[in-house]
Amino acid sequence: MIRPARRDDVPVLIELVGDLAEYERARHEVQADEAMLGAALFGPSPAAFAHVADVDGAVVGFALWFLSFSTWLGRHGIYLEDLYVRPEHRGAGHGRALLAALAAVAVERGYGRVEWAVLDWNEPALGFYRSIGAVAMDEWTTHRLTGDALRALAADGYHPPP
Repeated sequence: MIRPARRDDVPVLIELVGDLAEYERARHEVQADEAMLGAALFGPSPAAFAHVADVDGAVVGFALWFLSFSTWLGRHGIYLEDLYVRPEHRGAGHGRALLAALAAVAVERGYGRVEWAVLDWNEPALGFYRSIGAVAMDEWTTHRLTGDALRALAADGYHPPP
């Protein structure tokens, strides 16, 4: 069963985030905790959303997403931040069902797309995404500003031209 995440799912969501980070060889980069994720998903102005794959009352996978916007389409879209299914539950259709749920949200709300990034070495994921009709955006390169560089740019401030 695929359903929207509930507040009481937050502890298992944090666990799954850690499992995903471990798989992606980046466990040391996880800073999120239950309070942070709970506030992002269920605070006064949630800016992130999640759906879970629930098997007999146990959460075995999740999709965490937020709204994007395309100026070219003039409409919102869904940006899938994380999609993860526990290894012992893979191959049972949970990942596809989670993506289908997001696709249904996008279609129902008139959003123009669902998009995400995937590590270039994650061939099982790449193959899965190709199998559902997803198209790689090879000509685009993701950029990120974080840490010291983010703080330095913020400290520099905005200086309008004279």
